[in-house]
Amino acid sequence: MRRALALVLLLAICGAVLAFGDGTRPTAALAFGFALIAAALVGDLFERFHLPRLTGYLAFGLACGPFATNLISAPMARELQIVNGLAIALIAFVAGLEINVARLRPKLPAFARFGAVLIGTMFALLFAAAWAAWPWLPILPDAQGPLRVALAALLATLVVSFSPTVTIAVLADARARGPLSELVVALVVLGDLAIIVAFTLVMPLVHWTLGDGGTETNLVARLAWDIGGSLAFGALIGGVFGVFLKFVGREVTLALLALCAIASASGPAFHFEPLLVALAAGLVVENVAAVAGDALRDAVEHGALPVLVVFFAAAGASLQLNALATIGLIAVGVAVLRYVAVRLGAALGLRASGLEVQPAQDAWMGLVSQAGVTLGITVAVSGEFTEWGPRMATLVVAVVAIHLVAGPILFRRALERAGEVGQAGQPTPTSV
Repeated sequence: MRRALALVLLLAICGAVLAFGDGTRPTAALAFGFALIAAALVGDLFERFHLPRLTGYLAFGLACGPFATNLISAPMARELQIVNGLAIALIAFVAGLEINVARLRPKLPAFARFGAVLIGTMFALLFAAAWAAWPWLPILPDAQGPLRVALAALLATLVVSFSPTVTIAVLADARARGPLSELVVALVVLGDLAIIVAFTLVMPLVHWTLGDGGTETNLVARLAWDIGGSLAFGALIGGVFGVFLKFVGREVTLALLALCAIASASGPAFHFEPLLVALAAGLVVENVAAVAGDALRDAVEHGALPVLVVFFAAAGASLQLNALATIGLIAVGVAVLRYVAVRLGAALGLRASGLEVQPAQDAWMGLVSQAGVTLGITVAVSGEFTEWGPRMATLVVAVVAIHLVAGPILFRRALERAGEVGQAGQPTPTSV
């Protein structure tokens, strides 16, 4: 009750400032302060209803954005988006931290077969549907030939992706440990690794089909630099960060944010892919560098919260409700198709993996959620292709919003059926 009253009071104060101010342009400080405090309060309220806090941040941005109540005006929303690069890198770094090769090695072949069949099935189904229905999608309906193929592949890549962020948050909230939890975490993290690589491949292909990617030779060279250079640079800064953790181990939160800032800045500076840079850094820190796990976990929890609050609030505030009114039914159709693809891919993947049917048959219920990396690469698409990118982003964000509501509920139900809720006998996975 106190949080709800605090939220109402904060909304009233911000509304009064905007209504009775001196008419000057709202400052960045007002935008950041309002979004950080109010979105965090909304996230707490959502958590009380067993919904992810991230859903609350998005809902806050949507309700207060320029297309709704306008408490966060369009200029304020643009100012909030300066954290996008940092948040994307942080999300990818956390995903890398969840891939512990030594722990996963005994089951890694089975998990890999499951994931490969799952993602392959989902991508094939969603790509075919996107290509066939492209003239009716409100993105770039006149696209034909190779461009249509490339854009359908890009949309399928965005829609296939999962959410390690939401998955781990649900596990931490339920204090769940067990075979199902381990399988779902492995699938969403390895799946998003594959999606990030696929996104890095598809983006130059889209540029090339649009006529601004150069020759085929230039395309291959760009891919090699984007993937190989990004992974190498990420491994380098991850190694440096590991040395820092081992021999210094102080101000870890500040050092973590600095690492993510470097990964984010590497995109425009060196034409690296920040997602791959941060992911490689997280992999190196988790599997190669000898680090103090508790210190790093605390740094992630303290450093991620304000960044992710502002990132998701800004994403919600930037969502164009007037466009959503047009694509609402299309978004529902895409969400239903993805749901079918998840169930079919998981059933085929389970058969190919050789894992025991119980409780792996419910793994699909942990694969519905989308957030984190999906929104990160969607933001990148929107910024890269200003003509049609925002329309694709609007569709994908609408689909993500649907899955953010349904996914955690389904996953919690699966954990309860598997008897893993409240079974955490070991530290829970890193939670953001």
